[in-house]
Amino acid sequence: MTALVDPDALATLLRRGEPEVVLLDAQWELGGRPGRELYAPAHLPQARFVDVDVDLADPPGPRGRHPLPDLARLEKTLRRLGIHDRTTVVVYDQATSLAAARAWWLLSFAGLQDVRVLDGGLATWQRAGHPVTTDVPGPAIPGTVTVHPGALPVLDAASAAGLARSDLLLDARARERYEGRVEPIDTVAGHIPGAHNTPMADYLEPDGRFLDRERLLAYFAARGVFDHGEVGTYCGSGITATHLALALRRIGVNAAVYVGSWSEWITDPDRPIATGPDA
Repeated sequence: MTALVDPDALATLLRRGEPEVVLLDAQWELGGRPGRELYAPAHLPQARFVDVDVDLADPPGPRGRHPLPDLARLEKTLRRLGIHDRTTVVVYDQATSLAAARAWWLLSFAGLQDVRVLDGGLATWQRAGHPVTTDVPGPAIPGTVTVHPGALPVLDAASAAGLARSDLLLDARARERYEGRVEPIDTVAGHIPGAHNTPMADYLEPDGRFLDRERLLAYFAARGVFDHGEVGTYCGSGITATHLALALRRIGVNAAVYVGSWSEWITDPDRPIATGPDA
C-alpha cells in the first residue's frame, strides 16, 4: 500500500465512509506563522489541526530542535484526535508534504498501520475542485489507540555516523546548507562526514507533489540507494528527514531516520563536521 493518496482517491475514500478516516491538518511554516493561523482560513472539511511544533515534537534542547515527543503525551494527543489502533489517518499540509511527512513518520513509528499523506496537500486538493471550509469540527469522541514505538527504524548520532561510514546516510537539506556555505538556522554549518546530499527540491514537482515512482527510482538509484544494505536520512531538525524517508518508501526503501539530525549533532563539539560539495 502506498503512503500517498491523491485528491480524487481521498474524496472517494471519504464518501465511502469505510474504513473510518481521521483527517489531520499539519500546515506549518519553519519560523513563520503558527500553524493554526494557516489552518483557520481554509482546511479540508472535518480535518483536525495537529501542531508540528507542539504535538509532534518535544521542546527544542540537547536532542535537537524537533526531538521525538514524549510518547505518553503523544498517545494522549492521538486519542484526543479520535484515533484508534485501526483508524486510517490521512494527513496533509499546504503543498509539499514536508510537515505531513513528519506526522506520517511519527504515527507510523508509533505503531499505526494505515497512515497516508495527501500528495500535494491543500493546494492540490483545491486545484482538483474539492471543497474547503473554515468550520472547526467539535471535539472528537476520544480514541483508544495505544502507542507501540519502534515500528520504523531510528538512528541516534552514533548510528548515523556509523551508517555514513558503512552504508548510506542522506542529508535532505538544501545544497548550500549541506556544503556549509550558509546556515540560517543552526549555530554551526556543514554536514555529517560521509553523508550525501539529496535536497528535497530535487524529488518534488514544482507544485509540491512527489515525482512519479519511475523518476524517483531513477533519481535515488543514481545516488546509490540500491547499492547499500542500509539507508538513513537526516536534515536540520528531523522534519525534512522524514519527508525524504517518505519519498524512499514510495520506491520500497525503508530508511532509518536520525530524528535529532544536524541540530543535535552539533551539540557535541567532539563530533566531526565536514564542509564542501558532495563527493
